[in-house]
Formats: sequence, structure tokens, C-alpha cells
Amino acid sequence: MTEVADLVPVLAGALIVGGIAAGLSRRREYLLRWCAWAAGVPVVVAALYVGPGGAAVLAAAAGVACTLEYGALTRLPWLDRGILTVAVPAAPVTAWLAPAQLPRVLALAIFVVALVPVVTGDAARGLSRLCFGVLGVIWFAPLAGVVLLGPAVLALFAAVSISDITASFSGRLLGGPRLSPLSPAKHWSGLMAGTVAGLGTLAVLGALTPPLAVAVVAGAPLGDLLESMVKRGVEAKDSASWLAGAGGLLDRLDSLLLALVLALVLSH
Repeated sequence: MTEVADLVPVLAGALIVGGIAAGLSRRREYLLRWCAWAAGVPVVVAALYVGPGGAAVLAAAAGVACTLEYGALTRLPWLDRGILTVAVPAAPVTAWLAPAQLPRVLALAIFVVALVPVVTGDAARGLSRLCFGVLGVIWFAPLAGVVLLGPAVLALFAAVSISDITASFSGRLLGGPRLSPLSPAKHWSGLMAGTVAGLGTLAVLGALTPPLAVAVVAGAPLGDLLESMVKRGVEAKDSASWLAGAGGLLDRLDSLLLALVLALVLSH
């Protein structure tokens, strides 16, 4: 697998090409997304270059941000949000310091989160709180893969990001049959174009392995649809509004989360 430093020139080239494409599209949404990507990629590269510790800090920080957005999105009480905010970053930190203990830590996190509405005696919203809380732990647990996958996660991040924006642009341009009732704006034409772009990115980065290919082809679009389902369930358009052109961080990482699951499962 190519090391992080070897991927930097290719990623820089991808940023330049992406900036040109965003400019030619003349769509404010794509220009803002490119700006967010241009700001985020150096942070990701720097953290992964440091090694497992840097990857753990990056994943833990992303986990905290996603958890706060998720808690607000699902209207969880502050107690539930606080416990989730501790439980979620525990996964990547454990993957760094004591990877053998990761299953136990995740099991304990689910146990504690599930017990909160029981202990507080919430008869009205207890079941909803339990389901949303447990889903939060399970949904964000794959951030441990940022540590466990090593340099491969940078290639996966790049491929999923490029696949996602290509699918969005191509789907709007080409139209055709809709992908799912969960997200009417997405089309099969966009999925096909995004798949080609994602696999092409992996090939250019020297990371076109079966696990990463499956992760990009299946995990990325399914992750996007999973978040669409959650947002429809709570009647929200975006997970947050602080990230220009992208809603919230969860809106940007939704595709990566399930891609990490498949990459981890198929790589070990």
C-alpha cells in the first residue's frame, strides 16, 4: 500500500482538477463544497502522516462533531448527547491504544447508552431515545477504521469524496431513473458515474484492491442513503448548517462511514 506522503502530489492534482470543474459548473454549491474539501484535505493528510496517534485524534474529533450534530438532529436529551459524545470517540482512541479491547469497549458503550432512558424512567420517549442512542454508537463506530486501516484510509477518503461529488453532478446533468425514494434527487446515472470516478481514483492512487473497491461501490452510496433515511425520519434536510455548502460534517462523512465498515470487514 502506498504511504501517505506518496499520495500528496496526486491529491493536490485532484484538488486542482476539482477546483477547475467546480468553477466551470458555476454552481455555488459545488464551489463551496470544493472550498470545504480544499480546507479539509490538508488536515486529514497531516493527521494521517503523524501516524496512528494522529489518525485517532482526527477520528475522535470527527466523532465528537458528528455526535453533536446527530444529537441535535434526533432531538436527544442533553444527557444522552453527553454520553454519546464520550462513547463515540472512545472507539478510535481504543483502536489506537488497545485494539484488542475494541469489541469490549463498543459493547460497553452500547450497554450504557441503552440504559440511560431506562435509568431515567422515560416512559414517553424511552424507546426512541434507546434506538437513536444505540444507532449513534453503531453508526459512528466505523471511525475506528481511520486508525485500523492505516494509509489505505486516505485513498478511501479521496475515492469516496470524488465519487460522491461526481454522482451528485452527473445525476443532475444526466437525470434518468431515481435511485431510491429515500433520496429523490439521486439518480442511477449519478451512481454509475460516481462508481467509475471512485474506482478510477483508487487506481490512480495505487489502491485498487477488492476490499476498497467494494467499499466505494457499495458502502459509499448505501451510507448516503442511510443518512437520508434518518433525516427523513426526523424531517430534516441537513445534519447541521455550519459547514458552508455541505450542511454539516455528517453530511460529508455519511458515505465514508459505511465504506469504512466494508473495508474493515473485507480486509481482515
